[in-house]
Amino acid sequence: MNKVLKAQFFVDDLSDDQKAVITDINGYIKQGLNQKEHSVAIIEGAAGTGKSVVLMELVRQYMTDSRYETALVVNHPELYKAYREMGSAIPNMNVKSILRPTALINHAQKDHKKYDIIFVDEAHLLYSKSEPYAHYRGQNQLTDLMDLAKVVVVVYDFEQVFQSKMYWDKDLLFKTIGKHPYHLFKMDFQYRMVASDDQVDWMNDLTAEKPMTPFPYDSDFEFKVFDKAGDMFDAIKSRNQEVGMSRMVATSGFPRIDGRHNVEMDTFSLPWDEWDPQRTPWAKREGSITQVGTIYTLQGFDLNYVGMIIGPSFGYDAKTDTMTIIPEKYSHKEIFKKRKDRKFTEEEYKVFIANVLNVLMKRGKYGLYLTAYDDALRKRLLELGKHGD
Repeated sequence: MNKVLKAQFFVDDLSDDQKAVITDINGYIKQGLNQKEHSVAIIEGAAGTGKSVVLMELVRQYMTDSRYETALVVNHPELYKAYREMGSAIPNMNVKSILRPTALINHAQKDHKKYDIIFVDEAHLLYSKSEPYAHYRGQNQLTDLMDLAKVVVVVYDFEQVFQSKMYWDKDLLFKTIGKHPYHLFKMDFQYRMVASDDQVDWMNDLTAEKPMTPFPYDSDFEFKVFDKAGDMFDAIKSRNQEVGMSRMVATSGFPRIDGRHNVEMDTFSLPWDEWDPQRTPWAKREGSITQVGTIYTLQGFDLNYVGMIIGPSFGYDAKTDTMTIIPEKYSHKEIFKKRKDRKFTEEEYKVFIANVLNVLMKRGKYGLYLTAYDDALRKRLLELGKHGD
């Protein structure tokens, strides 16, 4: 198995918290397998709380046991590749049972196939509406998965919702579950970042448009604000040479220059990440140091250091001393697609955009390097970042 993937998704020394959650979910699964009603186990937690580690431990237990008909689904192309690669290295694992949700639903409905357990990572990426262009003609993928399995184990983080077609909140989740039995397994401990709780709170407050405060330098987590993206890229390249897995990332909204749709700022200019059919996920490829990562290649993956460029769709309001979100400058229009069953407000679209930034900032285990395209926002961030010098 790829050492980097194994280190992220399989932990030899699970924490007591993780062991307790796994024991509790095991009990719930066993109970659900003996019931007539189809039940749902919900693993909920923020970015970096170790949800995928817990899920993969359960996957390893049940999907290598021939007594159970099982499947693992994830609606993220890069994570799907990672799980297929890991699955091929696990003894007695049937890699063909690791699928995208649309493929599993369509095949199972056509062949009248039923499952004991279906595991769903990044369940907040399940379609909650019909998507014919993606060959999904149902109305809600969770509903379909519940119909196919005695027990569905789903991983949710409602703060990682950033597209209307994959819209989820707790009300919709519980409405979808309806009268089916369910249990919520909450994970609120941070495992990815070596950052302190106060440092994580600072990131959350920034994206929630709360008044800005000095960054708390109270852990070994390295935080630096750069005036120039070019200088930040030099620092990220140095970190990548030293410890690997260090990448530049950005949010949407950068203007086209001379026909190029690159991320361009001061002396910095690199193309966006590109989907690639090769087995190795973008986050794990060394060549990715010459591209800029997005939510579509990085969600669900760990990095060591992140060089975060806050794009043009974020500004600064001096009166309230807050970072502001400007939806009209967010150029990735997939986020704004209309739905027939519900209408989104501008505030909800702003939350989608804020969630993208929040998730990207939290990819780095050991450090976050930060700059902003907007001059006023960058200046304010530089002021708040000086306190640790």
